[in-house]
Amino acid sequence: MNEHFDLLVLGAGSGGLAAAKRAASYGAKVAIVEGDRVGGTCVIRGCVPKKLLVYGSAYRHLLGDAASYGWELGSYKPNPSTLLAHVRAEVDRLNQLHLGFLEKAGVKLIPGWGRFADGHTIAVGEQHYSADRILIGVGGRPQRPQIPGANLGWVSDELFLLEALPERIVIVGAGFIACEFACILHGLGVQVTQLVRGEQILRGFDREAALVVQEAMQAEGIDLRCRVSPTGITGSPGSLTVHTQTVNSQSSDGETDSLSCGGVLLATGRRPFLEGLNLEAAGVAVEGDRIRVDADQRTNIPHIYAVGDVTDRINLTPVAIDEGRAFADTVYGNKPRQVNHGLVAMAVFSQPELATVGLSEEQAVARCGAEGVRVYRAKFRPMAQALPKRGPAALLKLVVEIASGKVLGCHMVGEHSAEVIQMAAIAIGMGATKADFDRTMALHPSVSEEFVTMPN
Repeated sequence: MNEHFDLLVLGAGSGGLAAAKRAASYGAKVAIVEGDRVGGTCVIRGCVPKKLLVYGSAYRHLLGDAASYGWELGSYKPNPSTLLAHVRAEVDRLNQLHLGFLEKAGVKLIPGWGRFADGHTIAVGEQHYSADRILIGVGGRPQRPQIPGANLGWVSDELFLLEALPERIVIVGAGFIACEFACILHGLGVQVTQLVRGEQILRGFDREAALVVQEAMQAEGIDLRCRVSPTGITGSPGSLTVHTQTVNSQSSDGETDSLSCGGVLLATGRRPFLEGLNLEAAGVAVEGDRIRVDADQRTNIPHIYAVGDVTDRINLTPVAIDEGRAFADTVYGNKPRQVNHGLVAMAVFSQPELATVGLSEEQAVARCGAEGVRVYRAKFRPMAQALPKRGPAALLKLVVEIASGKVLGCHMVGEHSAEVIQMAAIAIGMGATKADFDRTMALHPSVSEEFVTMPN
């Protein structure tokens, strides 16, 4: 006889884990199906190991600046192999913690890849499990560009598994993953060339803030080539050649070139991981590459829900977690609520770091008109870099609606940007105005005080 549950969750990533544990806390009988390690992209091959690598690579500047602060150090050099091994050990520890959290919550873990047998039944191998409700939280996967030899390159998942780093790497992409790894690898002593198809990196972020990051990366020695795309990869692992072409807006025939390297990172986007789910057996509608859901995470089938990257709305860990918890609160906790996707703080852990909440200058102008928006900014060398006498400059920026005085967007490039913007998100979410910022007493000396001392 098949085992029956109140809720079956496909995918033990951030959204699925949050939904399963919260539903179980309300008394539901819950099982979660996972064919990989528990923890999902964020814990196993994303946010957590990446941020640890960011910390490791940042020691290049910390050690380099030590002499200006009176610390006499001997020679030093990075050992990426040691760092990578330590990061994997930490991921292993977190994986075990999440297994324990599931057990403590009373959620049954079913190892294996799940697929729909019908609208209420999930098959895992030869076993079948049924449920009153099913939630899909299988996340997304990196995608390789459609060029010859793409299989010779790495995607971000694979980079964490390396035992050592090449002397030179080519990174293809302009998004946050590409930029973060460009800075990480450069900080660990790798020669980095980054290929960007467009005019600049980090499309979709505030343009001015993104350009500050781009200029800083170039000043650090990252070979960032805009309007250049790969046309193919040849060679063998460890000795590759990336063939490129200049993207010419006037003609499809741009200049060609080739780059020799020890590895290629293809950071050209992610897509929902729908492969093997057999969604048609349950009648779940797919829109493009994603599962379409309403504001309550419900698909076109009333008892089947989806959260996180598989819905391809805002693909961030905290969003997936809140979607999972909102689903459980609404369905099992008698506390109906919906996720606010309209105000989500975001960060790029590049070096320098970029963080943002609310509208970019471009978005605000599109909404209110150029005459309806005023921008306040401060750009300066932080005190922490006064003695080393090096860049990059910090940028703090407020985008304000003139009619109401409300702060529509808050952007920062510089050290600890994510920590600062997290707090700014609270103020903006409460409808803070420029006047509210102005009458807030500054905390001196700090970088963030510039947000409350910008002159009118």
